[in-house]
Amino acid sequence: MLEVAKIKIKVNELYVEADSNDTAFSIRNKYKKDSDVIVLNGFQIKEDVPLKEADRVTLIKKGEIPTEKELENLMIARHTPGVFEKLKKSKVGVAGAGGLGSNIAISLARMGVGEIVICDYDVVEPSNLNRQQYFIDDIGKLKVEAIRDILKKINPFMNITIHKLYLDKSNIKSVFNDCNIILEAFDCPICKSTLSNEVLTKMKDTYLIASSGMAGYYSSNLIQTKKITSKFYLCGDGVNGAKEGSGLMAPRVAICANHMVNMVVRILCEEIDV
Repeated sequence: MLEVAKIKIKVNELYVEADSNDTAFSIRNKYKKDSDVIVLNGFQIKEDVPLKEADRVTLIKKGEIPTEKELENLMIARHTPGVFEKLKKSKVGVAGAGGLGSNIAISLARMGVGEIVICDYDVVEPSNLNRQQYFIDDIGKLKVEAIRDILKKINPFMNITIHKLYLDKSNIKSVFNDCNIILEAFDCPICKSTLSNEVLTKMKDTYLIASSGMAGYYSSNLIQTKKITSKFYLCGDGVNGAKEGSGLMAPRVAICANHMVNMVVRILCEEIDV
């Protein structure tokens, strides 16, 4: 009888030895028979597939609350290989927790950024609910506290630092100390200018991603990411700010926010050409 060759694979991010004739389904039956979802090399499969050396199989049971390590492994499994490790090492600052900032923070959390620093002095108001990632029972809460609680529901193990203050020249550097990247998420033009000037002139090793133009319901395709300098990127359409007859609405605000987060990922993965 011929001996079956062995291969080394990862099951839920732990190395195991498998037979060369093993399949995704046979591994499921061996390690987690009650799992509902099988992810092979970052892609959810519905039909059985033969396995090969260095494959990654992730087994998920729906409704099961994972441990910290299990959650991390699940995030690794769904990301492109190598991306999660780079994101986990990063520290990203978010200046403002309104329409842009709350959407940015949630996407950063879902991507697995290791540490987030969020600064805002305002409270959640009913008018914010048209575009900001808050709920009726958040009204009256400080935005930084409300978004921290929401992020903890997404990933209770991530590091979140909040600052309940108004950012100006005297505190920008201390608030965002050691951040790899800072995202400007203000409505106020003066605040945008102050933050940008301070970061670009006094924090020259830090990347800045700023925003301009995301109001109304104009074409989604007008919103772009532009490289301004080697450390400075600008997201938005550059034209359509909030004005009478053209308010800030959830779709384009969220599109711009996610342009900004995607640029964070590209920078951290050293894909810094736009």
